Amino acid sequence: MRRWMSALAVAGAVVLGVAGCAPPGGTDGDLTDDWAAVGEPVVFTPAAETCHSADFSETVYLSSYLPVDCATNHRLETVHVGTFAGPPGDAQVPPAAGSAQFTAAYAECDNRARGYLGADWRTARLWLGVAVPSPKGWGAGARWFRCDVTELSNVEEDGDVVGRTATLKGALREAGPLRLGCYATTLTRTETIDRMPPAECSARHNTEFAGVWRAPATLRYPAAERDWQAFYDGCYTVAARFVGVSQSTIRFRTGVVTLPGGRDDWTSGNRGVRCYLWVSDGKFTRSLKGAGNGGLPIRTR
Repeated sequence: MRRWMSALAVAGAVVLGVAGCAPPGGTDGDLTDDWAAVGEPVVFTPAAETCHSADFSETVYLSSYLPVDCATNHRLETVHVGTFAGPPGDAQVPPAAGSAQFTAAYAECDNRARGYLGADWRTARLWLGVAVPSPKGWGAGARWFRCDVTELSNVEEDGDVVGRTATLKGALREAGPLRLGCYATTLTRTETIDRMPPAECSARHNTEFAGVWRAPATLRYPAAERDWQAFYDGCYTVAARFVGVSQSTIRFRTGVVTLPGGRDDWTSGNRGVRCYLWVSDGKFTRSLKGAGNGGLPIRTR
C-alpha cells in the first residue's frame, strides 16, 4: 500500500507539472489541508445477544465472526460481552484459563447467563463457555471476553450440540424441555451407573435432578475415589432441601449422583455441580420435589 501511494503521488506531480495550470476553482492550491483527519483505529468487539452457526471456539477471530439471526438455525448464542479487569498493560496474550482474570471473567459470564436465561444454566441441557480475542486482536488492544451458551442433547452422557431456531433469552424462566428432570437410570453388571436416559416424571423412574451444589473455590477436581466425598456431601445437602427432609436422614432415603463439569471447565472457574437423587430400585411416578418424609421414606436395606 505504501508503494502504491508513493507512485500515485509521483504521477500526480507529473500531471500537474505538465499541465502548468492554476489550481481549480474553490481550492487554495494546498492539497494537504483539505483531507479529513484520520480517526483512531477501532478495535473489533463482538456483540452480545447474537447467535452463531459455528460451534464454540475458545478464540474469536474477526475473519470468522459471522453472527446470524437467532430465528434461523444456529448452534451458539452470545449472552454477554464483558471486559477483562486488571491484566497487565503489557500482556502479550489474553488471560489463560486458571488465571485470576479468566476466573473472574467466568464468574461474570455465569452471573450474566443466569439473568439472560432466567435461571442457572446448569439446571438445563446447556453449557457455558468463555471466548477471548485472538493474539493479534489482543495485541491491537482488544480486552473483551465473550460469554457463549450452547444447547446439548444431554449433559449426563457427553451430549452433542443441538441446533436451535429460537433465542435462549428467558428460556428458563418457566418449566420447559430444556430443564433437567427425571431419568430411568440403568446399571452395569458391576452395579455402577451405565446410562441415564431421560424419562417423564409421571412415568416410572429412579433418578431425578435435585439442583446445583456450589463447590468451594479451594476444592480440587476429583482425581481419586477419596476426592469424591466432598461432592457426595454437597449433593446430599441439595437432595435433602429438594425433597424436604432432614439432613440427618437423607442418606438413609436415597443415593446421589454428582456431576461436576469437565476438568477444563473446572479450571476455567465452573464450580457448579449438578446433583441427582437416585434410588437404584426406585419406581417413582411423580416428582419428589417437596415430597417430604412420606414421599421418600427411610430405606431399611
